[in-house]
Amino acid sequence: MVGTGGPVATFSVWDYVVFAGIILLAAGVGLFQAFRGRKEASSEEFLLGGRQMTAVPVAMSLTASFMSGITVIGTPAESYRFGSAFWIFGFAYAIMSAISAELFVPLFYRLGVTSAYEYLELRFSRPIRIIGTSMYIVQTALYTGLVIYAPALALNQITGLDLWGVLVATGVVCIIYCTLGGLKAVIWTDVLQMVVMLAGFVAVIARGAVLQGGLTKIWEDAGEGGRLQAFDFDPDPLKRHTFWSIVVGGSIMWAAIYAINQSQVQRYISCKTLGHAKMSLYVNMVGLWITVTLAVFSGLTMYSIYKNCDPLSNGDVATPDQLFPYLVMDILADFPGIPGLFVAAAYSGTLSTVSSSINALVAVTVEDFILPVYKDLTQKQVSWMNMGLSVFFGGVCIGMAGVASLMGSVLQGGLVGMIIGLVLTLWVGIGGQIYPPTAEKTNPLPLTTAGCNNTIGQNYTTITPWTSPVTLTPEPDYRPPLADTWYSLSYVYFSLLGVLTTIVSGLLVSVITGGCKQDKMNSELFVRKNDLTCFSWCNKSKESDITEKPSANICMGADNPGFKEDDVMSKDVEKNTRL
Repeated sequence: MVGTGGPVATFSVWDYVVFAGIILLAAGVGLFQAFRGRKEASSEEFLLGGRQMTAVPVAMSLTASFMSGITVIGTPAESYRFGSAFWIFGFAYAIMSAISAELFVPLFYRLGVTSAYEYLELRFSRPIRIIGTSMYIVQTALYTGLVIYAPALALNQITGLDLWGVLVATGVVCIIYCTLGGLKAVIWTDVLQMVVMLAGFVAVIARGAVLQGGLTKIWEDAGEGGRLQAFDFDPDPLKRHTFWSIVVGGSIMWAAIYAINQSQVQRYISCKTLGHAKMSLYVNMVGLWITVTLAVFSGLTMYSIYKNCDPLSNGDVATPDQLFPYLVMDILADFPGIPGLFVAAAYSGTLSTVSSSINALVAVTVEDFILPVYKDLTQKQVSWMNMGLSVFFGGVCIGMAGVASLMGSVLQGGLVGMIIGLVLTLWVGIGGQIYPPTAEKTNPLPLTTAGCNNTIGQNYTTITPWTSPVTLTPEPDYRPPLADTWYSLSYVYFSLLGVLTTIVSGLLVSVITGGCKQDKMNSELFVRKNDLTCFSWCNKSKESDITEKPSANICMGADNPGFKEDDVMSKDVEKNTRL
């Protein structure tokens, strides 16, 4: 009986057929785009889609890129265990979209860069650019490995899918269409994958509504279980999720992803006009709202079904990541092919993130490391290099999945600030993993096994409503003083901590070393009043600035302080020669 615990069915033949069909369809979309654009083999076409993309597909790609398999599986589990507070991230998405669209998009678009880290060289120096790119490559490779491995492990243990077979297949599919099709293939494949992800959530919610007697019943159960108390205005930065931690910390965290992450920057600068680039961020905001709403409501549906028999406390699943796959196999196994749709949704998120990462890693490697050194490469050589690096980084990402399975002056100021920010963020992040915050700070909501047919859980505490929270893992015997203060800082504030530390320490070092005393910088390296949408709308005479493609001439305009005509000519000649 659904919702009463015990083992669930595994994949049927039709589930495998649906799962394989959707993955192959995604690969087919990528290959179609590859053959469609074979005549245009330029590096700009491969890495930026020829800068001819429009707002809607780019927006869907932006949304899909960071709605990974971890998100598809993890967000419903978050809502099930901690309530609907995660939905407040919708406010953070709105703030992030405005910051990215109005401040960062015009800047990168005007500069006409391919790698976001080129800005670091223009603003600071080449060593800073190299350090930034190197950090990005390491971080992205590690993150992508985790994105491949974590959903595969959770799905393997519930559905019976072969773990390493799926891992390798994921990497191979991404490598094929990334290598042959470039950014266009990635974007249009993301569009399909976004639709599949949303369809997976809708299928779960629809079936749950039928079983529970309607969406109203699900909502009522969530309210009775305390899952709708989303707005906690406690300013304590140590509490895991509050209104302030999500809105303030979450806005900075997501702005760091969408405003300056190469994977996202590469998408919006591929748009054919600045207007399309800005619009892609705002349409993406709506996509994020829809996605997080469906994910959170999927978690509330799961709570309504398991309100009397928590699979985690009952021992039916070993980790929270397995809760949502367990629900899918529990309520949808009677409909052959539908569980396959859900698993395809989870893997669509994985494919989207992996393909985006591969394409971005190729872009920064070529633009930041290779072309500045080997300036005489022909277009054909660069094209082959792009494809070869796609295969290489695809292999690296698969390798990192294997690693994940084993894991448990202005120049001086910028460099020192970056290092200090990184060290502090790593310190608090690693400390929080070794000494997890107590339940007083994470606020897990009550769950029970009173309605289970068979209670398997041996070392779990059954909870009566609104008493002490469950302890899922034994706490360390010794907790240092920092464990309940510094190490308990909400993860949402990590990005804010890193940003503030980097800026403050960088400015202090600059002041001390006299780095702030320098010639006037090129104004094109900063945000201008005319970059803001409100000013561009009011001043129609500037409309040509919005519709014009990015170019080095705009970036280094003759009306800017410090402008040298020779710099423009040499930059243009260099780009034309190598591309």
